[in-house]
Amino acid sequence: MENDDVVFIGNKPVMNYVLAVVTQFSGGANNVTIKARGRAISRAVDVAEVVRNRFLDDVELKEILISTEKVTSDRGESNVSAMEITIGK
Repeated sequence: MENDDVVFIGNKPVMNYVLAVVTQFSGGANNVTIKARGRAISRAVDVAEVVRNRFLDDVELKEILISTEKVTSDRGESNVSAMEITIGK
């Protein structure tokens, strides 16, 4: 797959990320990958759905990848779910 534009999902409101994705597409990107970990996964799904259903009608779901990442913190090592949603024209 070619080098995609990536939006990392954190704790900001959904519309902030929707704006970031729409900006990537208006800047000429063919595909945008939305990446999230842990509790932010549901927000990533919301972002993809809002972009597809409310803002850009010509964008479709290309690929969804799920994985588990090992994260080391002060409480030791733990597994965190991760998801990548790729949408494109």
